[in-house]
Amino acid sequence: MELRLYSRPFFCLFLLLSTTLISQDFEALQYRTVGPERGGRVTTITGTAMVPGTFYLGASGGGVWKSEDYGTSWTNVSDGFFSTPSIGAIQVATNDPNIVYVGTGSDGLRSNVISGKGIYKSIDGGKTWNAIGLEKVGQIGAVEIDPTNHNIVWVAAIGNAFKANPERGIYKTVDGGKNWEKILFISEKVGFSDLELLPGNPNIVYAAAWKAERKPWTIISGGTKEEGGIYKSINGGKDWIKLEKGLPKGTIGKIDLAVSPVNSSIVYAVIEAPEKERGLYKSVDQGESFEQVSDDIRLVNRPFYYTNIELHPTNPDIIYSNANPLIKSVDGGKTWKRMRVPHGDNHDIWINPNNPELLIQANDGGANVSFNGGKTWSTQFNQPTAELYQVEVDDQYPYWLYAGQQDNYSTIAVPSFPPYAIQDPGRGWIINTGGCETGPAVPKPGDHNTVYANCKGRFGVFNKLTGVEKSYYVGASNIYGHNPKDLKYRFQRVAPVHVSPHNPDVVYHGSQYLHKTDSDGVEWETISPDLTAFEADKQVISGSPITRDITGEEYYSTLYSIRESKLKEGLIWTGSNDGVVSVTKDGGKTWENVTPKKLPKGGRVESVEPSQHDMATAYIAVDRHLLGDGKPYFYKTEDYGRSWRLLSTESNGIPADHNARVLREDPIKKGLLYAGTEFGMFVSFDDGLSWKSFQQNLPVTPITDLKIFRGDLIISTMGRGFWILDNITSLRQDAFVNLKGEPHLFQPDRTIRYRYPKIRDNGAFPKYPRTSVYVDYYLPKKAKEGLKLEILNSKNESVVTIFSDSTSLKSKVEEVEDMNLSQTFRYVTKKLENKKGLNRFAWDLRQKGAWHKEGEKRYKNGPMVPPGKYTVNLSIGGQKLQQSFDIVMDPRVKEEGISQATIEKQLAMQIQVMDLLSKARKLQESLEKEHKSLKEKKGQKKRLDQIDAVLTKLKNNEGAYPQPMLAAQISYLYNMISQADQVLGKDATDRYNELVLLFETINKEAGM
Repeated sequence: MELRLYSRPFFCLFLLLSTTLISQDFEALQYRTVGPERGGRVTTITGTAMVPGTFYLGASGGGVWKSEDYGTSWTNVSDGFFSTPSIGAIQVATNDPNIVYVGTGSDGLRSNVISGKGIYKSIDGGKTWNAIGLEKVGQIGAVEIDPTNHNIVWVAAIGNAFKANPERGIYKTVDGGKNWEKILFISEKVGFSDLELLPGNPNIVYAAAWKAERKPWTIISGGTKEEGGIYKSINGGKDWIKLEKGLPKGTIGKIDLAVSPVNSSIVYAVIEAPEKERGLYKSVDQGESFEQVSDDIRLVNRPFYYTNIELHPTNPDIIYSNANPLIKSVDGGKTWKRMRVPHGDNHDIWINPNNPELLIQANDGGANVSFNGGKTWSTQFNQPTAELYQVEVDDQYPYWLYAGQQDNYSTIAVPSFPPYAIQDPGRGWIINTGGCETGPAVPKPGDHNTVYANCKGRFGVFNKLTGVEKSYYVGASNIYGHNPKDLKYRFQRVAPVHVSPHNPDVVYHGSQYLHKTDSDGVEWETISPDLTAFEADKQVISGSPITRDITGEEYYSTLYSIRESKLKEGLIWTGSNDGVVSVTKDGGKTWENVTPKKLPKGGRVESVEPSQHDMATAYIAVDRHLLGDGKPYFYKTEDYGRSWRLLSTESNGIPADHNARVLREDPIKKGLLYAGTEFGMFVSFDDGLSWKSFQQNLPVTPITDLKIFRGDLIISTMGRGFWILDNITSLRQDAFVNLKGEPHLFQPDRTIRYRYPKIRDNGAFPKYPRTSVYVDYYLPKKAKEGLKLEILNSKNESVVTIFSDSTSLKSKVEEVEDMNLSQTFRYVTKKLENKKGLNRFAWDLRQKGAWHKEGEKRYKNGPMVPPGKYTVNLSIGGQKLQQSFDIVMDPRVKEEGISQATIEKQLAMQIQVMDLLSKARKLQESLEKEHKSLKEKKGQKKRLDQIDAVLTKLKNNEGAYPQPMLAAQISYLYNMISQADQVLGKDATDRYNELVLLFETINKEAGM
């Protein structure tokens, strides 16, 4: 029997754990983005004519972003409001820039397209949004707002990308989205890619019908004459006629429309059709008749993905065509010239009607603004909407993250923490690592400079030191453009690469077979039979009935995931993109098909996960949304695949439309699972019996891969780049699922003592926090009495104490440049949170600093504590909780030759200098107060002169570039010996002794 039954006591325990977890709040555990900064695919854009610096972009997996400074910076405005990150159309009301409508569901129907979930509306320029219906229509091709009444809105619904659905059609609302009427419908297989309102008369409407559907093995774009074409209404959609004169007479595919704003008689249509009938059509009589004016293939190459034309607002002969490439015509479409943009694969363009030289354009690299009609463009390195297929990490310090980035020219890597100083940190810390957009990129364990990279089945070995990639393709044959049934080796675009956890020289690679090399690809061995279902009717030339499209993305019956058990060499699991799970226990000599019997066939096995706690146990994530089934399929086996248990039932926590993407087991805590879905993160503490949302501040976007490494949860997404949840150690502790009515202090994880390099921190992205020990604690109710957290060193000496009370300032970080010292000081003010539930405090490894007369700067900027064993005490009223933890040396510092003794000797000197600085500042403060009080009294000139003389030696004069006096000189020395872990220089020691003598002299002169 496949589904196992559990005894009543176990079920009762499950209920108890679930009840405990339901009351738990994970908000204290926040993710951070680490980029990359460069944008991903943007499928729709718009501007605001009344506010020319304001633009919106809609990303294919990154949501809606807004710029109010001509594209110089972008801010996400859909997070927290939208239930999908896939954007199909954005429109701003002509007469009110605060009114914005967004249709979800990108119209570029790639295999990784994310489902739409209706229409959203903002009445405050994107600050807040409301869902206003059409949740089931699927992908939305266009939204149009009546220019005379922003409550009248039209929507072109393409439909569900992966199956027929009755919600396809043209919709209209007359009350701002409260009610919708479907006013044009053809069939459950035919939707609408575009619609246009006639300028000057919005009751005249044009709509473009499109039969479109994707299968994992092909693209359907187009149908019979009856299933496609252009429709027109002259009475606000009550009645429709089909326009036919001069248009293609046979098979017809995707269509995009444009109506001239200055001559409403002129209508253009770019049409996907068989060769002689494809291209651009023009009407000069509002669609009564059309004439083909161009059959340039660039207008309709990959039409399911591109197909967008726009007209110049003042000249109907100037036309822009977004495809690959972006081309422009100035003679009504007869001839075309290429326009240069920052990235290829173009999707949309908007031209300011009041200033046609100002425009924004969207492509697979993001959105870019031009002030000069497209001669130059704004950067795309300010919109973190990268689509990433997977995540791998290397073993250097700090570790880097690797992935294939869709539409990048190479795989990429970014750091988890700043590795060194750089002038432009976000952009400068993206490096290329071989292969191409699909990846993966897998760093070799023990040698992070060697990266095994893939490009659509082409295996390479990239050397980061030389920047050169060696090519070792299995089969050495170009597989593009083939019928997959004729291929010797079928590779998916995202062909898996996996390095053995037992031998870093052994690499596995998947076609329909499992391939193995121990020579960096110089020689390959095939160690399996065909491990896929290989159904003959799925082995077809992709792209029908018009446009052939064979890039490997639709190659079905290929391996999609590979993992070797860390517990046993030769125990290897594979998953195919047509639903087959296989296992070998002997390194490939024999194989078993262990696909779950109740798993519906044909899904994509996105991940296989051998347990790190039990050899017979494994987990899989299977995605069937490309077959029109959005249910999540997460399974577990405990007997090498002979039987499986479904972990994602209808009622155990993961919504039924959150198709599965990835499932990983915690390597430390058995039964702790992390699941990534199409629309977010989930966690299970009971081995998949129940799930809790683990989204927190993570944006809604597909989770494509997960890694748990050095205590961090590392995530790749299809639209928002990489994210890291630092330090998940508390989740692994037994107390986490047994929290009751008592406070609890979790044991902090060990912390690597990284120093933060001197870089410009603009507070945007990526997010790189200072090194911290994360102290997690649970409060059963809000603490009315103040909390106190104290850190003690191994000698039981207090290092730092932090309080929580209602009168404290809010936590903040401030960097202040002191021109007198030519140095920048970082002041951190943090308080303990006392809210009910889980709380987290990040201690920055700094102990108490020098005294300062300003309260907010007092005792800040102290030295970093040395590596060693520490204790944290948390006092809650009369109750005291205690845990121990370790701080370890940065391995790079150790490799440099710096010892523990060196760091401790340096710290002793820092404390001495800091104490001297405190004395000097307190003396200065005391003298200034005395001076102020004596100025009011007679007969105090001698004392006042004495104080003035001392103060001139203690503090700097006012004005620019004063001579640094004693207090500033001590501060200078302190900062000199606190920037790095280092052997103390003799000059620093000698200077300290000089400053001690100077202080003693000045102190005597002050009569103190």
